[in-house]
Amino acid sequence: MGKKMLNLEEQCKIVNMLKSSSEQKSIEETVTEFFSNSKLRHFNVCYSLSLLLQDKLMLSSTERLVAFAILHRSYSSQKPAANPFISFLVNVACDDGAEKYERAFILHLLGSGNSNSSKEFLKQSASDYIKNFDSSSQTFPQREQLQQQYFEKVHPEPYVCLLKNTAVKNVLADPDVPCGCDASSAELDLQPGAKSKLGSGDRKEALSGLVANLSLEGLIPHWIRPVPPRFPVDEELVWLNPDNNHELQWDQGMCADTSRGAAVRDLIAKALKGPLAPNQQEQVLLELANDPKLVYHCGLTPRKLPELVENNPLIAVEVLTKLINSPEIAEYFTVLVNMDMSLHSMEVVNRLTTAVELPKEFVRMYITNCISSCENIKDKYMQNRLVRLVCVFLRSLIRNRIIDVKDLFIEVQAFCIEFSRIREAAGLFRHLKSLE
Repeated sequence: MGKKMLNLEEQCKIVNMLKSSSEQKSIEETVTEFFSNSKLRHFNVCYSLSLLLQDKLMLSSTERLVAFAILHRSYSSQKPAANPFISFLVNVACDDGAEKYERAFILHLLGSGNSNSSKEFLKQSASDYIKNFDSSSQTFPQREQLQQQYFEKVHPEPYVCLLKNTAVKNVLADPDVPCGCDASSAELDLQPGAKSKLGSGDRKEALSGLVANLSLEGLIPHWIRPVPPRFPVDEELVWLNPDNNHELQWDQGMCADTSRGAAVRDLIAKALKGPLAPNQQEQVLLELANDPKLVYHCGLTPRKLPELVENNPLIAVEVLTKLINSPEIAEYFTVLVNMDMSLHSMEVVNRLTTAVELPKEFVRMYITNCISSCENIKDKYMQNRLVRLVCVFLRSLIRNRIIDVKDLFIEVQAFCIEFSRIREAAGLFRHLKSLE
């Protein structure tokens, strides 16, 4: 026997709803009352109702209409394709063997949407709807039309579950009731004082017991999962007892004073936005000198380096000097090479060349970028100013033997010839000639 799908409160809700469906209560009122409890598990209740609706003799005609209304109302706030029971509703609406008033009722539900005028039929009781139904005024669309209208994707063949199709249902037809006989016929009712006949009984009581005590899915064969075979072993297995005698390692940084790191982080954050005061700048340099590891916790990243270079070049030099052995130093160099050329960026690179040994490829790329920037600038005044700065920068590198003139001789010579009108470029050219 399967697991119960409904708790006691949900069982009572379904049973009470089925009992009240025959009363002169409007369908709208019955459905609203059914969903008055916010703790109701809509899917479990609706799935149980759908299983009851699959057997056409299990529920009365009025109970079926109310159950269809509940299946639709549970997911009416979403688009029809999101309703997990939309396929079931469309199949019933297209079932030629179903009652026409039932098919028409489902079509009205699907077409009701958010329009108040299209919900007038829900203000009737289920029995009144059946009594007043006129089949001559109702047209029934084809299944393909409904699928295209309410499904997101139309599958060429419906999904078939082989295990579910072989399940033994919880409800079986009474073999003593003749085939085609109306189960609600008066001749099957137990008359007062008469002897109980075959096929007689309280259908509602049986239905209540089915909802309360059984899983509505029936008895489905279990998917057989064979136990994996044991691993073949020629010799006896050796039981392993791992050694868990670990030595404790004391964290020397535990409870350490982190106030200095916090102060440096705050000052670095200010340094990214503007120049620091001399005493603040001196504090940062002093803290980094006392504890070089603070540079890894100061909040600086390669992306933020250009702001630090432009606002506080001396701090940028100190930070990059401390990061020279870091795995991330290549990212910092890449950002420094690609940033816009300025007096501060050249000052940083010039100071770095005298403080640490820079990769030759980085220095060569930076010089190439400086020359290219001078050639591409349109403003003559700014161009002359940058050319002077680059010439002074190059003479400093040559004087300090940071670069080998032979590696960049042709490129630097062409630069000097192009800007020979500027005194510093002409002086650099004469200096290059003197080194030949």
